Amino acid sequence: MADAEWERDPEQQVLRELDGGVLVLTLNRPERLNAWTPAMEERLFDLMEEADSDPEVRAIVLTGAGRGFCAGADMEALASIGDGAQGGSGGRIEQPERPKHLPMLLRKPVIAAINGAAAGLGLVVALFADVRFGAEDAKLTTSFSRRGLVAEYGVAWRLPRLVGQGRAMDLLLSSRVLTGAEAERIGLIEHVLPRAQVLPAALDYARGLAADCSPASLAAIKGQVLRSAESGLDASVAEAVRLMPGAFAHPDFAEGVGAYLERRPPRFAPLPPRG
Repeated sequence: MADAEWERDPEQQVLRELDGGVLVLTLNRPERLNAWTPAMEERLFDLMEEADSDPEVRAIVLTGAGRGFCAGADMEALASIGDGAQGGSGGRIEQPERPKHLPMLLRKPVIAAINGAAAGLGLVVALFADVRFGAEDAKLTTSFSRRGLVAEYGVAWRLPRLVGQGRAMDLLLSSRVLTGAEAERIGLIEHVLPRAQVLPAALDYARGLAADCSPASLAAIKGQVLRSAESGLDASVAEAVRLMPGAFAHPDFAEGVGAYLERRPPRFAPLPPRG
């Protein structure tokens, strides 16, 4: 492509829609199954970081336009990387400023609505969401071994923690295709539905988090789970014991108890912007 089509119109490559307290981010290159581009990545991560400091946003849903979630890195972009690695950029591949596991590092929950094919980097991004909804007939693959690549962007850390080491090795070594239905059976996706129901179900789930759950609690729990992935049980228990007095003293505790006793919806305050 003479004009590097995969770099055009970055604002249109990820669409943004605020639905109550839920921000819906849609990868928007449906003619290419939403193949990942540098411009798409920059736009998506900008919007995610903005949402993390936006008091109106309490949960994020990530999905794809058309019949796919994300077919992985755009081959035009990959070809340019390969050309550069062979001498076009002195053999150097630029490292991204923000990691692909950025969704895990946000304070707010990120829900992936996998409405169709997810491959390679597209699957990795979905795996780094906090909760996954998927179409029962969606086709998923790691794909790396069939492209002469390594297990990229931390998927070798994430995948075994979701499905176990043996299943992770199977999926990474073979790059075989599995359906959404099988992905649910092995723990890769938490909620599987007919394709047309995936996004509505993910939105309903996210609205429940936005309406019923303390933003401070959600942020704290995300941090605990991430840290506990590397610590032992004793360290995890010790951290919970250390954090609990602050939780009891936080206004959200009184509000949560009061809402329950008064049989009314809670009125939790939004998170403050990141300092």
